[in-house]
Amino acid sequence: MNFVAIKMLVGDRAKYLGIILGIAFAAMLITQQASIFVGLMTRTFGFITDTGYPDLWVMDRKVQFIDDTKPMQDTRLYRVRGVEGVQWAVPLYKGIIRARLPDGTFQNCNVIGIDDASLTGGPPNMVTGTLSDLRQADGVIVDQVGARGRLARPVLDAEGKPVLDEKGKPKTNPLKVGDVLELNDKRAIVVGICRVQRTFQSQPVIYTTYSRATSFAPRERRLMSFVCVEAKDKPADPALAAEHIKALAARIERETGLLALTPSEFSWKTVVYFMKFTGIPINFGIAVVLGFLVGTAIAGQTFYQFTSDNIRQFGALKAMGVTNRRMLGMILLQSVIVGLVGYGLGVGAASGFAILAKNSELAFRLLPETLGITAAAITIICVLASLLSIIKVVRLEPAIVFK
Repeated sequence: MNFVAIKMLVGDRAKYLGIILGIAFAAMLITQQASIFVGLMTRTFGFITDTGYPDLWVMDRKVQFIDDTKPMQDTRLYRVRGVEGVQWAVPLYKGIIRARLPDGTFQNCNVIGIDDASLTGGPPNMVTGTLSDLRQADGVIVDQVGARGRLARPVLDAEGKPVLDEKGKPKTNPLKVGDVLELNDKRAIVVGICRVQRTFQSQPVIYTTYSRATSFAPRERRLMSFVCVEAKDKPADPALAAEHIKALAARIERETGLLALTPSEFSWKTVVYFMKFTGIPINFGIAVVLGFLVGTAIAGQTFYQFTSDNIRQFGALKAMGVTNRRMLGMILLQSVIVGLVGYGLGVGAASGFAILAKNSELAFRLLPETLGITAAAITIICVLASLLSIIKVVRLEPAIVFK
């Protein structure tokens, strides 16, 4: 009977391919949109992931997400250092500073100021130069994407005008070690190129020392954005270490009045803010729901039409003594086959899209959990698509074959 069910399924090539394409389209759309959503949410806390050293991030209690910096007085640093259980605590500056390019245009940049002495919180991967080069006068490290893109130096002719390529776009040369930038009308020399995660706003990222970053920034009474803390005497066991860090965070909050969060807590706080106060989840949720509904409609209509066209064959089988339970098994087998093939094609197309978008501005992160969610959605689509056919076959009178 299983062989007969498969022969019936593939016998009508047009309807067979129509069901598979409907399911494949739904699987591709659900996987793609969910992966783009995850990629965008990952970019919101990419800076926290890059800054992997501290056990705790200490900040003003009003901070809502990583870019919502509420500057603190430098004296707060010493209060944090005085809390029992703190191994070390260093200041961190994070702010938006305008860079002036050689052609006179301006570009806003994420400027990160790390501790002058230890250079804690520097970029995770250096492409050119070393982190210690920041100790050179006016030294800054620029991220690779920004150096090739928004901070690239335009090619100028003898008259100082931009040189255009064959497409009419200005030619540029990537920013390299030794080039000079103007940050808030102050000189900065590129001493290294680094690789970091893309930011949510896709702005260039510039690293420098804390004292130099505060000199680049507009003058304010309060400039320190965060305090990065390392816990003392952490247990080797991860579970015990997590409890130790939690206890230290509670102690810091109690003695300083500031907010202390672990990197995972701060990342989740950032994600929750964007999900709650932006339209990103709604927009991508609508796209995922539409993919589900379109897949259900196409697969359901085609599968029902397939069953209607083969109703005489089902009637003949029923007249020969095939039970409703066996009929149900045949239809479910057909549904499983088209579901697996459509799921594989859809997920494969989404994975190919991920490869093409790897080095682009598009945020795309395909997780195993996303594949599981897509598989669950396709299972529901297949069940709904086969439900009408099951009802039609169960209610079928065998005498129809003789009419």
